Formats: sequence, C-alpha cells, structure tokens
Amino acid sequence: MISLTARDGHSFSAYEKVPTERVRGGLVVVQEIFGVNAHIRRVADGYAADGYRVIAPALFDRAERDVELGYEGPDRQRGVGLMQAIDIDDMLADIAACVAALAPGGKVGIVGYCLGGSLAWLAAARLGGLSAAVGYYGGMIAKRLDEAPKCPVLLHFGEDDPSIPPADLERIRTLVDPARVQVFSYQDAGHAFNRDDGESFRGEPARVARERTIAFLREHVGRRIAAAAGSR
Repeated sequence: MISLTARDGHSFSAYEKVPTERVRGGLVVVQEIFGVNAHIRRVADGYAADGYRVIAPALFDRAERDVELGYEGPDRQRGVGLMQAIDIDDMLADIAACVAALAPGGKVGIVGYCLGGSLAWLAAARLGGLSAAVGYYGGMIAKRLDEAPKCPVLLHFGEDDPSIPPADLERIRTLVDPARVQVFSYQDAGHAFNRDDGESFRGEPARVARERTIAFLREHVGRRIAAAAGSR
C-alpha cells in the first residue's frame, strides 16, 4: 500500500503493483462498492502481470479507512452507504492523483468495475491525462451520456444485469459515438460477471471481456515495453 494526496489535500491509501521486469504503461484500477478488497487486488495483480504499473485507490478513505467488504447483506448495505457519503467529484479527485502519479512512466489508462465502471466513464470525460478508459457494468453511464469522453472508451455489460436494464444498454449503444466508444454485452452474464470470488462470476464472459480489455489497452496505452520503474 502507498499513500497519495489529492488536489484538495486529502491523503488516501492505494494498492500499487509494479511489474517485476517490464512496463507497458500505467493503469488506474477502480474498485466496486466493496473497497480495495482481495478481488480488486487480484485484478490489479493480473494487469501488472500484463505489464502495467497499477494503482488502485481506496476511494472510501474519505469516509472510512481500510474498507474491505463482502458482497451480501450488511456488507452490501454498508458499501452503498459509503458510496453515497462521498461526492463523485471527490472520488474523481483521488483518481486524478493516481493518474498524476503514473504519468511520468508513460501513457495512463483506467479500468473500473461497477461503481468503478461509472467512474471510469466520468474520468474519461472530466479528467485529463488518460489515453484509454474501460468500464465494466457501470450503472450510472446511461444517465451520463451527455458527458463526452476525451479518450477512447471500452464498455462491458452483462445482458442479464437487473441493475442495468435492456433499455439503458440500448440507450448507451444508440447515443455513444461508435468511433470513440466500443460497447460489448455478454449473454448469460449479469452484474459483476468478472468478480471471480462471488456467485455472479461467469468464466467465459469474463475471459472474453478481459481479452478485449488487454487488446484495447495495448492499442491505446502501450505496446512498447520499457524498463520497469521503481515503486513510489
């Protein structure tokens, strides 16, 4: 874990993973409502193994530190409450600090899941310094389509996601600029189909989505492999 400071002076923790040999670029990995838990750390480790220096910010530090939650019952309710307690602009400020920390090493991308998927979309629209954004099942995106991304975007959705109805998915497909935004949906997959330690996990959709994500990141963030940077 490392410590970073946002532009408003807020100091927050983040999980950092640096490739041991070579670096393609930087990547911000943005949490679900359950904190920077074991699943998000594994996701970060996976992208580091693909050659990206990864920072996963603890966005809930503004309300409560060291948050790691389970997926059901009181933990889910607690996660929703923490999300609602923090202004989206403050979360984006923390993400911007991560982008700034990664920028000296080259191009920077962002990948987010659930809450993080929505924040990846908003970061692409509101923040500078990003070369690519990937959002998994971001529930706020359909209502934020008036915010145009400044970088290429890749979006993944499960077709059986009760929290993102077909009408929202159709709205996204209809209103985004296909030259700027790629949208994929997956049959027999619901919300959080990439979460490998929960009942929602669907192996084949998760595999295909990850392959598309890696190809997208290599196109827009980095094919070139540079010498590994030291940990900050």
